[in-house]
Amino acid sequence: MKIRQFVLLGGLALASAQAFAFHCPMDMKKIDEALGKNPQLSAEQMAEVKKLRAEGETLHKAGKHQESVDALGKAMKILNVQ
Repeated sequence: MKIRQFVLLGGLALASAQAFAFHCPMDMKKIDEALGKNPQLSAEQMAEVKKLRAEGETLHKAGKHQESVDALGKAMKILNVQ
């Protein structure tokens, strides 16, 4: 019984990591599309969005998907993108 629980938990952990991995590129695309529309942001906000976007991509490539989603989420909040 314990082995079944361990296998189930391991499978769920792997599935959730993959879900975050696929979430990152979608968020990056939303940010890129919003930036392509020349949003009304201050220079400071624009620099922050670009920094967070780059950071999110770097974290995604490093396999740190939760951190990537967090960084991209901050950029999306500045851009008012959902």
